[in-house]
Amino acid sequence: MTNTNPIRPKLTIRLCGPRGFCAGVDRAIQIVVLALKGYGAPVYVRHEIVHNRYVVEGLEAKGAIFVEELDEIPEEHREQPVVFSAHGVPKSVPADAKARNLFYLDATCPLVSKVHKQAMRHQRLGRHVVLIGHAGHPEVIGTMGQLAEGTVSLIETVEDAAAYAPADPDNLGYVTQTTLSVDDTEGVIAKLKERFPSLADPAADSICYATTNRQEAVKQAAPGCDLFLIVGAPNSSNSKRLVEVALKAGAKQSLLVQRASEIDWDTIGTIGTLGLSAGASAPEVIVNEIIEAFKERYDTTVELAEFSVENEHFLVNRELRSIELTHDDMAWVNG
Repeated sequence: MTNTNPIRPKLTIRLCGPRGFCAGVDRAIQIVVLALKGYGAPVYVRHEIVHNRYVVEGLEAKGAIFVEELDEIPEEHREQPVVFSAHGVPKSVPADAKARNLFYLDATCPLVSKVHKQAMRHQRLGRHVVLIGHAGHPEVIGTMGQLAEGTVSLIETVEDAAAYAPADPDNLGYVTQTTLSVDDTEGVIAKLKERFPSLADPAADSICYATTNRQEAVKQAAPGCDLFLIVGAPNSSNSKRLVEVALKAGAKQSLLVQRASEIDWDTIGTIGTLGLSAGASAPEVIVNEIIEAFKERYDTTVELAEFSVENEHFLVNRELRSIELTHDDMAWVNG
């Protein structure tokens, strides 16, 4: 009898840990799920709750309605919850919600809220605030929106820092976008401190532990990888950065994918070692989907490349804590 099964090439998958959802993203998704359980559909969400299309579509299927602005919520639904995204919002947004008599739930990541407080502390102490981040990112818009117009300056690059000309160089304090890593910000901070020696640090570290941990795990796993896949969305800042980190750390090629269906099997070439990680907004169920896709095509061994173990947990809003959250409620993202 002839064996028609082709011999599958051997493949080692270095699966990074930690990967995927951070505590802030997990909390934000739980808030929407619990609001739907407790108050029924529809639950409105201002902007994407997190940067992941699979998550957004999954919540839409459960009864969430995503809107860009609060005036899109119809009058007859104003008693239904509206959730603000994990990235944070300007102060004007909750003020607008109150003016419209809307019931809102703020899903801002507590680490982002900490940056808001640090920026406001600088201002209280008479400092002009320098925000290191990416223009147009929702978190940056939210942080700048905590302060009066003209009291905060955005610096994106070392070149920006070299050209920056503040009105009062001796009264500056900086904060950073949480989804940037220490590596991302060190050059900008060094240039600012070189030019403005009295630049005040934030009261606490602004960098999100999850961003740093995911990047460090990728750095450790990347050397010797023929291909490094990062699960994440094209508009996810931390996911795109992981692709860059993998290449810089020694992976021969690195790609950002949202689903297994995006993998172009004809162009990845001959690979023996695959690195695999996921941005902080990417669900574990998609990581599992990609592993299964490789197992169908390769004789696969999975090795855990673990940098650290995260056990942070952020409580949901007080209004939701009496509603039970079960494993089944989150299986669509956690597997």
